[in-house]
Amino acid sequence: MHTIDELQDKVKELFENRSYMGTPNELYEPIQYSLSQGGKRLRPLLCLMSCSLFGGDLKEVENSAIGLEIFHNFTLLHDDIMDQSPIRRGMPSVFNKWDTNTAILSGDTMFVIAYEYVTNTNPDILVDTLLAFNQTAKEVCEGQQYDMNFESEQNTDISDYMEMIRLKTAVLIAAAMKIGAIAARAQKEDLDKIYDFGILIGLAFQLRDDYLDAFGNVDIFGKAIGNDILTNKKTFLYLKAYENADLKTKEALDNAFTTNDPKLKVESVLKLYHSLGIESLTRSKIIELHDQALIILNDINRPESEKAEINNFLRHLIKREV
Repeated sequence: MHTIDELQDKVKELFENRSYMGTPNELYEPIQYSLSQGGKRLRPLLCLMSCSLFGGDLKEVENSAIGLEIFHNFTLLHDDIMDQSPIRRGMPSVFNKWDTNTAILSGDTMFVIAYEYVTNTNPDILVDTLLAFNQTAKEVCEGQQYDMNFESEQNTDISDYMEMIRLKTAVLIAAAMKIGAIAARAQKEDLDKIYDFGILIGLAFQLRDDYLDAFGNVDIFGKAIGNDILTNKKTFLYLKAYENADLKTKEALDNAFTTNDPKLKVESVLKLYHSLGIESLTRSKIIELHDQALIILNDINRPESEKAEINNFLRHLIKREV
């Protein structure tokens, strides 16, 4: 198996100096702007990593890896509109830099470009690759709808939230790993295992994102701290706080979340989060998901040294600051 450094270099090579420009310029410039900002490139990395783990030829999955990353960035353009997030990766989000209509149309075009890349694959694995991609694209939209539903629902609990982020975030990470394994012609049993492994990675990854939104450093994280709090987003932290709070503390949370002053609102909620141990409880849940993922990884019949490389990366992922 390739080392993580080698795979990261390969991902960098895939996206370096790649142009997405076309005419009309007003449509493609936001696409170029979005895709040139970098980001973690996690999905293409995991796609290549999975292909390598099962002994595949990376060239056979390169286009799918690129397509998965473009699809992910398409979802971010639309998510930023729905969440009214002004910053993405430390830069103005597309709808903020241009306008909402531009972000919608450029995002739609990115979806088509992503599909073009994913379909440009070896014919003998094309059907399986498309089945995985299409199911995932639909589920990501389902997850986003659940996320929007939660804004008005009163009875959302942590199990609802975990299912929502499974769809909105984890399935794309899982699909990236499954598509990589498909390109390596892995057995169905291993396809299922690496997909389940990817789901757990994705859940842990999203919970870390939730954690950093509240407890991260804005200069490192690349997004404004406390945006989930300002928008009353029902994250794991929010739901765990209400789950653990007594009646008096619930009233304090209600008051904090209805505060009009943005700075005071974030400060008040974070103070209550600290008093309820939400920081520690969130970290514990992330570790629990990591441990469950490791059980699945250990059950895959590949050399221990190769699986250790993936696990080392996973540990780094759940402790990230960006």
